[in-house]
Amino acid sequence: MIPTTSPKKRSLMPSSKLRRALRGHGHALSPLVHIGKGGASPGVMKQVDQALADHELIKVRVDADSPDDRLAAAEQLAAQPGVNVVQIVGRAILVYKRHPREPRYEGGAAKGDAAKDSKKSPAKKSSGKRPGRRTGKQAAKRSGKR
Repeated sequence: MIPTTSPKKRSLMPSSKLRRALRGHGHALSPLVHIGKGGASPGVMKQVDQALADHELIKVRVDADSPDDRLAAAEQLAAQPGVNVVQIVGRAILVYKRHPREPRYEGGAAKGDAAKDSKKSPAKKSSGKRPGRRTGKQAAKRSGKR
């Protein structure tokens, strides 16, 4: 496999079903950690580690006044053991670290959630109109009115 030269591609986790699922779950998250004018300091890295231990999937925001570029910050986050950068969108970085005992997105818990979702029957979408009812030109043509 040819190594990528783009720093964005280098820091992202490999493409997989898990990554797709994590991107979907991360869409609704709000940033828990902000990298500000102090950059990605050891205190920020400790805060990221604690948030990952609590939540397993977090969003990190790189502020405009940060001395670190978003790609450099993503590389620093990915350098931590077990941490994967899932996605970089704008100044937001989605970060994942699998919980050692109770993973939410991998393993049995995730498969159990998928089984629950598949058991639910999808509701029929209603357009709000009664079936077979003609409107507009068709109704006028049928009734002989023009």
